[in-house]
Amino acid sequence: MAVNQRDDVNHGVLDSETIDIAHYFGILKRYAFRIVSLAIAFTILVALLVMRMTPLYTSSTTILVDSENANVVSIEEVYGLDTKRKDYMQTQYEILRSRQIAERTVEGMNLHLNDKFMPPEEGPSAIDSLIDSAKDMLPFLPQEEVVARTEAQIIAAKKRSAVFRLMRAVEVSMVDNTQVMKISVTTESASLSAEIADTIADVYIENYLQAKLDMTAKATSFLTESLEGLKDKLDIAEKNLSQFYERNQVVNIDGVVGLAADELERLSTQLLDAQTALKLNAVIYRQTRNNVTLDDIARLPEVLNHPTIQGVRRDEAKAMTRVSELSKVYGPKHPKMIAANAELSSIRETLNTQTRDLISSITTQYQVSEQRVAQLKQEVEVAKAEFRGLSALDNERKALQRDVDINQQLYNSFFTRLKETDELGGFESANARVLDSAVVPSVPSEPNKKLLIGAAFVFSIGFGVFLAITMETLNSGIRSVEDVERKLGQRMLGLIPWLAHKKKTNLPIRTYFDGKKHQFAESVRTLRTSLSLLNLDKGNQAIMVTSSVPKEGKTTVSINLAFALGQLDKTILIDADLRRPSIGKQFNIPNYQPGVANLILKTHSFDECLVRDEQANIDILSAGTIPSNPQELLADKGFDALIKELKTQYKYVVVDTAPTQAVSDSMVIANSCDSIIYVVRADSTSEKIINTGLSRFLQVGHRLDGVVLNQVDLRKSDVAQRYGGFYDQYDYTSHKDS
Repeated sequence: MAVNQRDDVNHGVLDSETIDIAHYFGILKRYAFRIVSLAIAFTILVALLVMRMTPLYTSSTTILVDSENANVVSIEEVYGLDTKRKDYMQTQYEILRSRQIAERTVEGMNLHLNDKFMPPEEGPSAIDSLIDSAKDMLPFLPQEEVVARTEAQIIAAKKRSAVFRLMRAVEVSMVDNTQVMKISVTTESASLSAEIADTIADVYIENYLQAKLDMTAKATSFLTESLEGLKDKLDIAEKNLSQFYERNQVVNIDGVVGLAADELERLSTQLLDAQTALKLNAVIYRQTRNNVTLDDIARLPEVLNHPTIQGVRRDEAKAMTRVSELSKVYGPKHPKMIAANAELSSIRETLNTQTRDLISSITTQYQVSEQRVAQLKQEVEVAKAEFRGLSALDNERKALQRDVDINQQLYNSFFTRLKETDELGGFESANARVLDSAVVPSVPSEPNKKLLIGAAFVFSIGFGVFLAITMETLNSGIRSVEDVERKLGQRMLGLIPWLAHKKKTNLPIRTYFDGKKHQFAESVRTLRTSLSLLNLDKGNQAIMVTSSVPKEGKTTVSINLAFALGQLDKTILIDADLRRPSIGKQFNIPNYQPGVANLILKTHSFDECLVRDEQANIDILSAGTIPSNPQELLADKGFDALIKELKTQYKYVVVDTAPTQAVSDSMVIANSCDSIIYVVRADSTSEKIINTGLSRFLQVGHRLDGVVLNQVDLRKSDVAQRYGGFYDQYDYTSHKDS
């Protein structure tokens, strides 16, 4: 049984940590009147403020900004932005919002003098006036020097103020994925808003055109001045080129330089050929100078490869072949052999002669080639010097010609640009045009009274709900049946309403019998009924009443429960709070009256300790002589025997005990009782303290019958509504004893 009870409590605690929609709905239901009252009051306040707000009117003009301006002729404009760049539209957006556009609009419309746009100047505030008066009365205070402003300064200040006001009143927005911009103006005048919006669009377009005109004028002036300087430079360059031709007596220097280059190339080629021939002849020439034999000279490649020598060599080879063939047939003295040898000797003599002639010819050629090379070298050097001179002249001529060409090109470009600028000076295309002019609004754009009032109502409702939930969350006390079941995991046995009485005094002990306090009596009878229904199968009962902390009303509940049970059957009320007994004081029983402690210690008889209350039809057993060791006394077998003995004589034994948080007396007494009633003061003791007390019983294996919620203030509308269901559940319709 104890384990099940513990599970119930744990289940209740777990439930308290989860979101219970019904719980929050109950909170809203209880606080509904206050939430609605707060919402109505706040909404009325906001409505009064909104009604006093000055209505504002917004009017808009839309313009189309061209990304590509139409050119009448194919001439690049002097002034312009790269309209194909991505930041072009952003640039135009910033121009529309610029101070320059605002200043021109203010000046064009004289907005600084318009009472509809500029509010009248306010005088000094009450605080400023008070400070000025104090300074006048107290001369020792630092005085501010008042400087009189001129009319021009006043107007300039008004214009600056108007510009700032206009910049705040204007809103420029770009329509997504288009080249359209919307200019919106918000003022206190509907017609003025439309007029200003149209004027800003016109000023923007005029500003662009004026900028183009100004740049064109500046460009024309610059081109004219530059053209004069370029003309002077061109004249000087042409004069220098003419003097060059006259000074050097040349007409076509390009042709002269070409001829000199050709001559130098020709001489260089001849020199190369002569040097090659000289190298070939130099080999044989050097051999002849070294005293070598004729045969050695004949074997030189230069000699062997000579055409004349090669022909004689072929004849020699043929003769040698003939001699070789004849020698195989004839002897050396044979006429044919003699003739063949003679022919071979003749050919060899001819070869030697040709070789000597070739050597002589090569020697002569070497000497001639040597002279030719020396002569050609001189001619090449002369040609080089002449070519270098002509090249220098040509370079000078090219530099002068280049100077003339550059100055001519610059002059032509500036001259052409000047003519183009003059031609297009009177034709300027705008970069934007008005799509839709502003329309005078018929209804104000601000404030949106319905929206503000509705938002205020919704906000106040939400804030009220927040406050209600916050207050309920911060309140850790037990306030309702659902709190008992959800937070404590216990059943609700009953509730005792709070009754008005003097502070620091107990409730009158006979309130239960007061016919004017029938609601209080009915609540006690309901507690009696709940307890009886739980214990139908039991005989005589010992009912223990305890609480978490003092001042929760457990003694009052014990007394009145005994009154209610006394109307049913024989009942005795026992004061087992041996530390701070109060039942004896409530019934005006003298302190010397023996009671529970005396019975346990067996110092007095039962009849000596018993007190009879005839009106309530109950017997009372006060605490008696307070011992020094109450807990040890209550844990004695004598107390358990006393309870058992009383159960044989009485149907109901009501035991009032000490609070659970103060001492452990109630844990000991619970061992001798059949039922445990836990009293909780409404909106007072925290949930944590109560659960701590309940858990102490569960830890020692005791089952609680339930909780009595005490001192519930039914005057509060939400409390009455909260407990109405509980009264209906137990049929609070009769004032008669059950």
